Amino acid sequence: MSLVAAAVCPHPPLLVPEVAAGAADELDDLRVACRAAVAHLTNASVDSLIVVGSDTTTVRRDPPFGGALSPWGIDLPVGDPSGEQLPLSLLIGAWLAPHAGNFQSVAADAPPAECARLGRALAGEAESVGLLVLGDGSSCRTEKAPGFFDARAEPFDAAVAAALAGADAAALAAIDPGEADELLVAGRAPWQVLAGAADRKMAGELLYEAAPYGVGYFVATWQ
Repeated sequence: MSLVAAAVCPHPPLLVPEVAAGAADELDDLRVACRAAVAHLTNASVDSLIVVGSDTTTVRRDPPFGGALSPWGIDLPVGDPSGEQLPLSLLIGAWLAPHAGNFQSVAADAPPAECARLGRALAGEAESVGLLVLGDGSSCRTEKAPGFFDARAEPFDAAVAAALAGADAAALAAIDPGEADELLVAGRAPWQVLAGAADRKMAGELLYEAAPYGVGYFVATWQ
């Protein structure tokens, strides 16, 4: 039982073209990269595909999975809207991977050790496990970013990008929660779940790294 494949994507609502509307073309490259990352998971033929994203609490979600994007300006259903509304991270995961059958939220403030334990538990759920991990980088890359400009943001994101490109689980596990919180990083806890799930040396590929709208977005695959 082990993690055999993983994909990392961001979760901005603007990833959905209907939400982005007239600005949809601006994130076309990001959408292409996300589709390629999800295809990587599909091609891996995993026994269990688990979507992991941050929320206020750590909870395994029960089906039906889905909700609507109405809080972000458009009444667009995602997955099965009859179920409990998924948090944004998992809702974008459901949009990217409608075939996924498992959704796991992790508390945004979960300590690294707790994230690692969750990752190990997820990796042990089936003979071959795939993870779709949703998380944004720093929201402080420019003066117009949601968190304004912080000089630490770009080097922080560069270190995350390098860790994802190299499938460096130890580097992800070493991310400081305090610094990540100060830089408004939404992906810290989910990335550390991924780090805990990686019980062997893996190969990584970074498909996308940029900061549109002043927020760091990464797309990567591990295998």
